[in-house]
Amino acid sequence: MSENKVSNNLKTKVDGRVLIIERIFDAPRDLVFKAYSEPEHLANWWGPSGWQTENRQFEFKPNGVWHYCMRCTDKNQGDFYGQESWGKAVYHEIVVPEKIVYTDSFADEEGNAVGDMPKMLITMEFEKHEGKTKLITRTQFASVETLQQIMEMGVVEGTASQYSCLDDYLKEIQ
Repeated sequence: MSENKVSNNLKTKVDGRVLIIERIFDAPRDLVFKAYSEPEHLANWWGPSGWQTENRQFEFKPNGVWHYCMRCTDKNQGDFYGQESWGKAVYHEIVVPEKIVYTDSFADEEGNAVGDMPKMLITMEFEKHEGKTKLITRTQFASVETLQQIMEMGVVEGTASQYSCLDDYLKEIQ
């Protein structure tokens, strides 16, 4: 297991082929959970800064599918401006307001998995923490090498940016 690293309000560690990311949000657990479980909330914050999310399909239930597209709308992001990134999640377990387990994969516009990109098994736990919410995300990859590939693609930096968007959104709706 690698050492804990704390940056951008994130605490991260790697345990074999699992990436663990923790962050505390200054909002009640029910509200943080709703930000993940209701499509109108997700569309308002999901993705890194400068990207907009469109929910093509959203079924928040076991075996339900969330098919989405993130589009870069920030002209200051250079070559990324105008790019699209499609994803598809399949929910496995939902315990309101404590836990969400799903498989996430890169997808195309029709929702087909992109063959050469890894699938990730993601477990999110929403814990009450001193009047706030601690979100613990465990992302399991097929191999240590796959985890390393995703780390090199900037998953921690992307998550930090995304959580900043969530934090801003939670402040707006409280």
